Amino acid sequence: MTHKIAILGASGYTGAELVRLIATHPGMEVVALSANSKAGQSMAQAFPHLRHLDLPRLVTIDQINFADVDLCFCALPHKTSQEVISSLPQDLRIVDLSADFRLRDPAAYEKWYGNPHAAPTLQKEAVYGLTEFYREEIRAARLVAGTGCNAATGQYLLRPLITARLIDLDNIILDLKCGVSGAGRSLKENLLHAELSEGYHAYAVGGAHRHLGEFDQEFSALAGRDVHIQFTPHLVPANRGILATGYVQGNADAIHDALHDAYEDEPFLHVLPMGETPSTRHVRGSNFCHVGVVADRVAGRAIVVAALDNLTKGSSGQALQNANLMLNANETEGLMLAPVFP
Repeated sequence: MTHKIAILGASGYTGAELVRLIATHPGMEVVALSANSKAGQSMAQAFPHLRHLDLPRLVTIDQINFADVDLCFCALPHKTSQEVISSLPQDLRIVDLSADFRLRDPAAYEKWYGNPHAAPTLQKEAVYGLTEFYREEIRAARLVAGTGCNAATGQYLLRPLITARLIDLDNIILDLKCGVSGAGRSLKENLLHAELSEGYHAYAVGGAHRHLGEFDQEFSALAGRDVHIQFTPHLVPANRGILATGYVQGNADAIHDALHDAYEDEPFLHVLPMGETPSTRHVRGSNFCHVGVVADRVAGRAIVVAALDNLTKGSSGQALQNANLMLNANETEGLMLAPVFP
């Protein structure tokens, strides 16, 4: 059976990544692509690297006949996404890539995003889309909220350790480096080549980053108490990739064993041998996440490191993985592409 797919916001990076991945999927066909600002253009005009694919032209959302769609990916900005999804058919299965439905508490959403949620009923319905930890809920869901790419990377490092009570919950430091595509495709002065290249910088320092809302929500639920990690993201002059380094207090061998046991049967999460650390260059363009553990020189401290591609495993690949579950397809369909190297 071939499922008919719509992608809203197809002229952004995550929309293009969805198209690239679905092109290799034997059970999906893209039947509608929206991009209001580029309506009327071909996808080849928006993204020449997709020129070889037979794709529908870009249209406005109101031109799509959703009766012909089995599942819709929504790759729109936050605030816009909640308004659009509220207007879609109530029986349509949706994977949202924005931030609009990640936080379960409306007050938490307002705190981190600065405005009341426009669709609180849908917010309660949405299932958090970290596939490996919400697999059964995602399988039965109508609306899945994709995680933030930074939030996903940090959680792959820390969730098993919090669950197993292996680390000091009051002494977690997460240092994260993200490629510039994580900031989206919109023109911004600080993302111009001359502004960004030949250096990197911290941003949202001191607890201002919105993905902290996801860390607070998920880690506190796991621990059964408030957990507030120290988190600093950095923007690096690379197109793709996230490298997250966590500094924790705990036994490094036990930490490695816990991560290995948690991910041993996961198709996309690979724990490296003890003492090895991952690189973004080894996961680029793929749905894989590599995790490494190193013992610190001081006994009782450990360094845990994760690398993934922010556009694939951190966003569009995760979205496709969730869609496969929602459509009762093989979870790995369209996602076993090897990383691009060098």
